Amino acid sequence: MIPPETVNRAPRDTAASSGPIRLLLVEDDDGDALLVEELFNISGAYMEIVRAQTLAEARREDLAEIDCVLLDLDLPDAQGLSGLHRLKADRADMAVLVLTGLDDERRGMEAVGAGAQDYLVKGQIDGQGLTRAVHYAVERLRADEARRELEVARLHAEENARLERGLLPAPLVHDEALLLSAHYRPGRRRALLGGDFYDAVQTEDGTVHAVIADVSGHGPDAAALGVSLRIAWRTLVIGGRTAEELLPTLQVMHGHERHHTWMFTTLCMVTIAPDKRSVKIQLAGHPPPLLITDAEIKGLEPAQGEPPLGVVDDFHWTAHEHQLPERWSLLLYTDGLIEGRIGIGAGRLGGEGLEAMVRGEVDKGSPSLVAALVERAEELNGGPLLDDVAAFLVRKQ
Repeated sequence: MIPPETVNRAPRDTAASSGPIRLLLVEDDDGDALLVEELFNISGAYMEIVRAQTLAEARREDLAEIDCVLLDLDLPDAQGLSGLHRLKADRADMAVLVLTGLDDERRGMEAVGAGAQDYLVKGQIDGQGLTRAVHYAVERLRADEARRELEVARLHAEENARLERGLLPAPLVHDEALLLSAHYRPGRRRALLGGDFYDAVQTEDGTVHAVIADVSGHGPDAAALGVSLRIAWRTLVIGGRTAEELLPTLQVMHGHERHHTWMFTTLCMVTIAPDKRSVKIQLAGHPPPLLITDAEIKGLEPAQGEPPLGVVDDFHWTAHEHQLPERWSLLLYTDGLIEGRIGIGAGRLGGEGLEAMVRGEVDKGSPSLVAALVERAEELNGGPLLDDVAAFLVRKQ
């Protein structure tokens, strides 16, 4: 009888991996079990064998630590494919080879169809063939798993790309006096797309509407809500809704489209007059935009903050009007840009820190201000920022 656990210490097979393959042998016949061990010894395989005489014993093993199962189809407590089905139910991603008798190859083929990697006929295989079969089963399972992971990653990337196109569109602004630029970068601690979005639309009278927003949370729910809100906002602007009507209507959309009642969205919307000399700002729990001129850089902050979308029902957001000089830039951004730290053990960048950083980049004449700001924020943070960052710049040339 094979002891419950045996390690073959013969010279390692060159095809073997860096550690021994941990094989669970499920065989009630002591003679057949001894023959399997001898075949591995003859081949020089580097194999760690765990013996179980019944399916119940096999299922009590830690299957997560098993690389391959060598399963007899005729056990005291499992006949035919029932043992295979039950092991696969316990752990679907496990390599299984089945052992059949001389007159029962049909069941071996059925086992392969049911999820086994291969079948071996007792008495018709030598040590080298048995070792190759085990290695092949393990490596094929690993290759299949790698292909599945690559396919999942590909589908995930495609879905993210579709959602990102919905969140970060090409602005519909045709005024040659305005230069628009944007930058988006996902946070570092996840691979999930967030709900940050921006957009800009110029209506027939020359008014330019721009928005930037941040949906709470990350992943497909946040991204889906962001896409819905962004498309609804653009549609409402093109449809002629006034600036005062936009946010209350988006609030209704938000309530219908969010997947969880706790989800909310911070938002900043600006409405630039046709003559480009004034701007109206509405803030729904969002950082105020920065006005950048030759004389100063300042946040256009209203007298008091107002709630995000999804927090207070039937709320009407206040529009605050500001005059603009001949030349100006407006920087809209999500809070991921100002929540990074400014050194080890130091505080966060914050609004004042952002104003100083913008002044430094403007003085340097950075060709792409929004991208330069994100890069500088990451330098101060000592690495990638935790949250998504979206920044959108409208410049009057």
